[in-house]
Amino acid sequence: MRDWAAEVRARIASLNLEPLREASVVEECGQHLRDRFEEMVAGGMSAAQAEQTLLSELGDGGLLEGLKATVRPAGPPLAPGADGEEGFFAGAVTDLRYGARLLLRNPGFAIIAILSLALGIGANTAIFQLLDAVRLRSLPVKAPEQLGAVQIVDSPKCCDGDFYSTEAVLTGALWKAIKEQQQGFAEIAAWSPTRDDLGRGGEARYANTLMVTGNFFHVLGVEPLLGRLISPADDTSGCGARAAVLSYAFWQREFGGRAEALHETVALSGHAFPVIGVTPKNFFGLEVGQNFDVAIALCSQPVFSTKTPLMDNPTAWWLATIGRLKPGWTLKRASTQLAAMAPGIFAATVPPTYDATGRKDYLSFHLGAAPAGNGVSAIRRDYEDPLWLLLGLSGLVLLIACANLANLMLAQASSRQREMALRLTLGASRARLIRQVLAESLLLGGLGTVAGAALAQVLSRVLINFLSTQGNHIEVKLTPDWRVLGFAIGLSLLTCLLFGLAPAIQSARTDPGTAMKASGRGATAGRERFFLRRALVVSQVALSLVLLTGALLFVRTFQTLISMNAGFRQEHLLVASIDYSPLKLAAGSQMAFKRELVERVRAIPGVSSAAETLVVPMSHAGWNNFVDVAKGPQRTLTNFNRVSPGYFQTMETPRLAGRDFGEMDTVKSPRVAIVNETFAKLLFGGGNPVGKVFSDSGKPDQTYEVIGLVKDTKYYELREASMPIVYVSFTQANGPEMHSTLMIRSEEALPALIGAVKRTAGEMNPAMVLEFTVLKTQIREGLLRERLMATLSGFFGGLATVLATIGLYGVISYMVLRRRNEIGIRMALGASRRRILNMILKEAGMLLLLGVAVGLALTFVAGRAAQSLLYGLTFTDPVTLLGSVVGLTLVAILASVLPAQRAASVHPMVALREE
Repeated sequence: MRDWAAEVRARIASLNLEPLREASVVEECGQHLRDRFEEMVAGGMSAAQAEQTLLSELGDGGLLEGLKATVRPAGPPLAPGADGEEGFFAGAVTDLRYGARLLLRNPGFAIIAILSLALGIGANTAIFQLLDAVRLRSLPVKAPEQLGAVQIVDSPKCCDGDFYSTEAVLTGALWKAIKEQQQGFAEIAAWSPTRDDLGRGGEARYANTLMVTGNFFHVLGVEPLLGRLISPADDTSGCGARAAVLSYAFWQREFGGRAEALHETVALSGHAFPVIGVTPKNFFGLEVGQNFDVAIALCSQPVFSTKTPLMDNPTAWWLATIGRLKPGWTLKRASTQLAAMAPGIFAATVPPTYDATGRKDYLSFHLGAAPAGNGVSAIRRDYEDPLWLLLGLSGLVLLIACANLANLMLAQASSRQREMALRLTLGASRARLIRQVLAESLLLGGLGTVAGAALAQVLSRVLINFLSTQGNHIEVKLTPDWRVLGFAIGLSLLTCLLFGLAPAIQSARTDPGTAMKASGRGATAGRERFFLRRALVVSQVALSLVLLTGALLFVRTFQTLISMNAGFRQEHLLVASIDYSPLKLAAGSQMAFKRELVERVRAIPGVSSAAETLVVPMSHAGWNNFVDVAKGPQRTLTNFNRVSPGYFQTMETPRLAGRDFGEMDTVKSPRVAIVNETFAKLLFGGGNPVGKVFSDSGKPDQTYEVIGLVKDTKYYELREASMPIVYVSFTQANGPEMHSTLMIRSEEALPALIGAVKRTAGEMNPAMVLEFTVLKTQIREGLLRERLMATLSGFFGGLATVLATIGLYGVISYMVLRRRNEIGIRMALGASRRRILNMILKEAGMLLLLGVAVGLALTFVAGRAAQSLLYGLTFTDPVTLLGSVVGLTLVAILASVLPAQRAASVHPMVALREE
């Protein structure tokens, strides 16, 4: 047999140890290697194989390499607190280098650990990065913290009239009064987003237009990249199509980034605007996630419509504000001043069309100032709560991954007990061993964070593409900033502590005497250590149950919504939006022109029916008004829609009583309406409402006779409860109309149908502008939030279940390995394989039972945060909870059966020989 003491002496010669220390190391290591050699040979290994195995353990990254990181060479005394002759940092580098060698020797463990961390850290960082972009990041303008916006605040209801964007908070009259009377802002500007067609007839190609007051860019402190920006001289009453400022992206896309663009024009809905300048590359406007293309002066709005200019319409809510605070002023002080002047402003701007109740509501409104440095965002409004919830769910996945890694490292620590015991015997401190194991954890965490950060960049862009639609492409700057980097680094350090601290402490608490005397398999796991591993698995099962329950709730919510009966058939409906404004039709000829177009579309081969509508169902747009019933409910807020004859046939909405609109319903005939079931119940007490009458609130002379009753349909979105709806007819509409929306039912292929509609419209007048959408696609796009929650929570739930399964499998396997001798003795004494199998499965069942109990408690606590995102379910839904428990139980059984069968297959003699 090889002289192992001589082998050790040769290997450590380069350490230059003190003679006594060298003799101690040689004796301890030589004895350890002789014992290991004998154990391997007794276990059935040949002498040559045992010798080769021990030589490999002595190689790079082996036992002696660990001694080099622990044993100090001979030399002068160390300074107090020093860690080797090169100090603490040199020692840390040595620890990291040794940890890297260990990972290279265990590539399977390293890959599993790094992938687990990369998935957890990557998912968390991606979601946080999106939250940072839409919620936390400031506008790329001068001193954004000084920006504020004037809004109507603390009012239960706002406001009656027409709303032109989701950001619209003021009418023209309110804006003028606020601009003149506010005192807190050094300058204040108004703006309004809209869309304009870039073409001249045919299918529409829209630009995001920003109408702004002349001081808008000055308030923000934005300087031009090229030319100049809109100034007060450009924003004068009756200015027409005077000036346009391009965004950098639009300038590059449409004008090729040419400086000559300043001498050209851009066509917006048929009007040519001279280009006067280009904004900087980083300025996207005020809407986070929706970049502007062209900015024009607010005074240009009247050129796009023949109706009353919006600035002069007292019920047109179309403006938002942005202002820069005066030095020494705060938003709170500005709000106080606005609140004081608000009663006078509202008293002076009451719309004359409001009735007494409407006037009372209007005069109760309050004004205040809100922070505006982060801009506005539809993504923020719709997705902020879901993203925070998803961040919490991905955090749970990371906790499960950390518990898994802690279990793996505890198992690895068990296999390294002899190494740690030897280090302690040779003089290493327990703190030194803790630092070594934590250094290995830090290395794993660092590699996982790097991989996770790279994965986050991909996942965050996948999220953006997920939330984008064909008609609304979301553009968000996802470049990591200090918050994202700090989040990733903090997450990395936290995970290192979570999965590395317990194994480090356990390694340092090794008893040298016990470990050195133990068999080749390592010391038998103490009760405390095995208890910790069991606790980690219980926590994994509990957190997995929370995630799995959440996934099932969100998936069922999404399935409920997409399978819901909306009151009409969604399939095979094409929505054609038509802009007539380029045709310059006389008001008297518009009705006839639209009627002819509808008839021609109906005549297209393959079209079963077609009709016009003012409001497309579930487009999140609407028109509502208060109605009264004689000797019945007063001021009932009701949704309205204007449709043409044949609309209910086209939508396949059942008509329950009465008749449809017809050509006999003209401007000169009495006004008629068709109502839905909810309207009939609320205002007429149910039954057949045909022949009954209602009126506009406060205007008893403006009455409608009900001529039909139709089934309830969804109006704004699928989630809403049944709402009262009144349908009136286009045949009785009065006034100029510049736009029209046709609902076309056909089972023809979509490209062929769109081509046929375009040809039909072109034959009538090629200057018409058309835009096409598929109703079912539009409705599905309205469920993006629900689809996002169902998809990501499902992914997180599945990943958590897999991790928990791996964790349970690992613990049961570890238990079987440590109890191998006991199992052999039991079987030698007559225990059957079935009894051994039941014993192991019982252990797994207890862990599962504890995990499920804790998980159900956590589900009841955490479920409240998700309730607002559910539909038709509660977070305590028994079917969902039962399904989660059953699913988790099945995978737990699968994870436990294999190690249980392995335990039941142990041969008693083999197990006893190992003892």
